[in-house]
Amino acid sequence: MADQSVSASTGLDDGALTTMTESFSKLLEAAVPSEDRERQAQGLEKTPARAAKALAFFTKGYRDDLQALINGAVFDVEMDNMVVVKDIDMFSTCEHHLVPFMGKVHVGYLPSKKVLGLSKIARIVEMYGRRLQVQERLTKDIALGMMEAIKPAGVAVVVEATHMCMVMRGVQKPGSKTITSCMLGTFREDPRTREEFLTLIK
Repeated sequence: MADQSVSASTGLDDGALTTMTESFSKLLEAAVPSEDRERQAQGLEKTPARAAKALAFFTKGYRDDLQALINGAVFDVEMDNMVVVKDIDMFSTCEHHLVPFMGKVHVGYLPSKKVLGLSKIARIVEMYGRRLQVQERLTKDIALGMMEAIKPAGVAVVVEATHMCMVMRGVQKPGSKTITSCMLGTFREDPRTREEFLTLIK
């Protein structure tokens, strides 16, 4: 069997994308009546392939590697003051309904003689967001990823998100927002440190 080429944008090989494309074709056949498929033939012709590539991109985080992502952007710095990056845009996919949820992520950490390049914090959010997720796990994944990356004295993560599974279906409540947090190390142990972080992200 010939080697399958791997897409740089999705991390999947051609065989996996072909399988996904075939599956999306079957989904459309089941969901859309034949007369409508004929009426929309031009628009739907390439939809299975497009949907496969989109889902592969939305789940690329499974195939990303934390250390490769950081790429050495860890720097020795003699400081222990809090570092906060707030309002990081986040997009993820609900593992229950395969619809999006999106919002903002706020990340803080207390360095232990090492700091992380600021763009890498956003990359860590992106890596864990590009998976099938629930917001609660996503919040913890980001915090644990930060701990693994630079082993700080503590990490705090707050995620605020709107879930399309609550807007487009189910209770259909637009405007609702879910807030989750994960506090590790000093942020969990010291109320004053935790309060400083929560004040800074307001």
